[in-house]
Amino acid sequence: MIPEELYKRRRRHNNTPKSLMLIMTNYIVVLACASLFTACGKVFTFFWIVMAGMAVYNFFTVRRFRDEFNKITVIAYAASMVILIAVFVLFLVREKC
Repeated sequence: MIPEELYKRRRRHNNTPKSLMLIMTNYIVVLACASLFTACGKVFTFFWIVMAGMAVYNFFTVRRFRDEFNKITVIAYAASMVILIAVFVLFLVREKC
């Protein structure tokens, strides 16, 4: 018989680390905004407003869950930000009218 704890383990994603959720949220927001608010190499003002809001969200999330961000998690978060910036630059460079 399967133990009862197995079914209760993933309720409301309590076991997903906040750092992973933050990284996934960043990618979803940036990729969605880049596809919606960039055209022909031009970046609209609303894109930068959304990015500023995302930066504020990141600041407060990291500050709130500071105990979860150890050295490895901080390196992963920094690497994801570098990759995210590279993906955004590739979006702008490859987009042709």
